[in-house]
Amino acid sequence: MSVAAGRGYDPGVATASLPVSRAQRVESLPPGPRLPRAVQTAAWIVRPMRVMERCRDRYGDSFTIRIADEGGPWVLISHPDHVREVFTGGPDRFHAGEANRIVRPVLGSSSILVLDESAHLRQRKLMLPSFHGERLQGYRATMADVVERHLERWPLGSPAAARPRMQEITLEVIMRTVFGVEEDERLERLRAALVRLLEWTTLQRRLFLAAAVGLDRIESSRRFGFRDARDAVDELVLDEIARRRSDPGLAERSDVLSLLLQARNEDGRPMTDREVRDELITLLAAGHETTATSLAWALERLARHPAAVRRLEEELAAGEEAYLDAVVQETLRLRPVLAIVLRKLTEPTELGGRTLPAGTFVAPCIYLVHRRPDLYPDPEEFRPERFLESPPGTYTWIPFGGGIRRCLGASFAQLEMKVVLSTLLRRARLRPTSAPAERVVRRAITFAPGNRGEVVLDASA
Repeated sequence: MSVAAGRGYDPGVATASLPVSRAQRVESLPPGPRLPRAVQTAAWIVRPMRVMERCRDRYGDSFTIRIADEGGPWVLISHPDHVREVFTGGPDRFHAGEANRIVRPVLGSSSILVLDESAHLRQRKLMLPSFHGERLQGYRATMADVVERHLERWPLGSPAAARPRMQEITLEVIMRTVFGVEEDERLERLRAALVRLLEWTTLQRRLFLAAAVGLDRIESSRRFGFRDARDAVDELVLDEIARRRSDPGLAERSDVLSLLLQARNEDGRPMTDREVRDELITLLAAGHETTATSLAWALERLARHPAAVRRLEEELAAGEEAYLDAVVQETLRLRPVLAIVLRKLTEPTELGGRTLPAGTFVAPCIYLVHRRPDLYPDPEEFRPERFLESPPGTYTWIPFGGGIRRCLGASFAQLEMKVVLSTLLRRARLRPTSAPAERVVRRAITFAPGNRGEVVLDASA
């Protein structure tokens, strides 16, 4: 299959649409490793890529793994036809909110990520206007200004880790465009509290802790430090919400917090303070760590491909952005920050010729879909040109998930990546360090550069 055919395949020939016999409709799981659940959990936490690749090589496009959790087994899928079935499946059968319960202690029970069905659609409808059209483009100037100021502090001519610098940039962008905080003192207090909370959640050992003691104990007890970190953030965020509600100029503001406070449900009801708090933290968590990591990967990959850097510089100088779009898309394909998206089945559901039992977690595997050679020839190669030859496919390029649960901030994240990369490359020259290409390491639920995306920036000629 050609790459064009792979990414633009005809869903009308989906294998799942073929008739299946009664025997095949008996509830069953795809094959998978038979190791004890605790061993599989440890392997998934420590070496997730090896688990996915070895299971794919042994069992094929669908396989079952068992992770220490209160729920059922996980079925990872990597065939686009099966991904399409999940993303177009009814939200009453495929529950993403239930599957995302691990993030509830941080994001809150009103977060769009942990809601399902009508509650999810209601919140999504309230939040959607903040991330589309002219309003989204209105954030571009703020993003560029933040990047310009942070580049003034970047050490030129010597190796420097991109990831922490990208974290600083994306966090400030979030605080200014989403929270709408401009005053330096309040900005710093909120930044410090948010960093403390995010650092608690991104250490790998926290995954082992969650698996060992359970989310409820972590959330309710002060022994583990999480509750204090979250309470400190809540105090500041709720104070910011109260300040904004009383702002006489609220209607003229364009930040997301102000827009959420003015939003109304179909019955005319505004969002509660707790609902607003949960959505703000959701946007922070989804748009800070992930985008910073993607930017670090983009710089790490570009630095090791000088021809791509030259072409990007030339096109930016000519005022064109097609290749910049392709660089962002290829970075998100080759180095997706998340490995999977999860859905919990509420009833027995046919998928790929099998009827999976209720309670199963179905996981479209971003990592494996993006590495299919029938879709992406030489899949391990960084080659942005492939997206100039054929645009991303709905079910073959899925860094932001898909269907009605596709990441609400996908356009925001891609715009931010474009602004950061274009601003940086207009101001400085990018080159690699003498170290080898960086390996992928796990940071909690994200995949990050092993050496924090170390690159060299030189003064522009």
